[in-house]
Amino acid sequence: MADTLNNGKATFYIKRISGLLLLLLLAAVFFYSAISKLFSLDVFTWTFMAMGIKSTMFASVIAHLFIGLEFWIGLVLLFHIYLKQVTYPLTIGLLIIFTGYLVFLIISQGNTGSCGCFGDWIYMKPLTAIWKNLVMIVATVLLIFIYPVKPYKAQEWISAVLAMIAIVVPFILFPLETQNQPEVTSEPIELQLLYKPGFQNPPQELKTGKHIIAFMSLTCPHCKKAAYLLHIIQNNHPDFPIFLVLNGHPSNEKQFFEETHAQHIPHILYTDTDDFIKLAGPGVPAIYWVNNGVIERKSNYYQLDPEYMQKWLKQ
Repeated sequence: MADTLNNGKATFYIKRISGLLLLLLLAAVFFYSAISKLFSLDVFTWTFMAMGIKSTMFASVIAHLFIGLEFWIGLVLLFHIYLKQVTYPLTIGLLIIFTGYLVFLIISQGNTGSCGCFGDWIYMKPLTAIWKNLVMIVATVLLIFIYPVKPYKAQEWISAVLAMIAIVVPFILFPLETQNQPEVTSEPIELQLLYKPGFQNPPQELKTGKHIIAFMSLTCPHCKKAAYLLHIIQNNHPDFPIFLVLNGHPSNEKQFFEETHAQHIPHILYTDTDDFIKLAGPGVPAIYWVNNGVIERKSNYYQLDPEYMQKWLKQ
């Protein structure tokens, strides 16, 4: 009898300790996911734009709230808030939604590029992220059986306070950008340099009309971010006259497009480095909003708001 009781206690404590460690690990993944997205907020915002949201501001609000949700799940796991009744099922549901989105990514663009699950901190392809989510789902199901934990008093109030903290903190740390607009200018640009014989020339006329021309290096991380955002904007607004002027070794072109998915945007690989620097200026990405050969706006990639771009194109 004593041996049976001792074995029962040992099993109980093994389940409790292993369950607690597993729960802490699960909470840590949600915290890490939220923090990494918060510090790569622009990229995460573009995820919602890729789903069809055409307003950068609205997409940014959703991104902030989604990060808050991940923070909150990590907190309610840590504070053991209604684990079996609410938190575990909610965790599984959210992971299933994430997995569905990743399946959509693979179907639409293949298992290429980073899924953005951990922002810019960990590069993870969609298929790898699906396996990660499946492991987390199995871990959560296991916790339902080995670490249920009964509810305790005032959990509703604690949960509400944690929710407010989780939702507010992303907006405090990274406020919404409301006045971040391109620089207004009026500078001629020598676009005729792109039409020199002996080099790949643009398939369209860029010297007349309005065009958003982005000068990028194939190996520049910020250029890749800009190209990925322009890919999303072009998908949502096929009529936008966007053009990429790329510079670098041809061997880097394949990887550039695998990471940015921007191969459908009209582009050329311009190999005259001296003239490229004359056109782009001292740094890349250089994104110029050109009207009949005159630069009217200069922007970096986080100033590319489709609504503002549309207004400029219609002026």
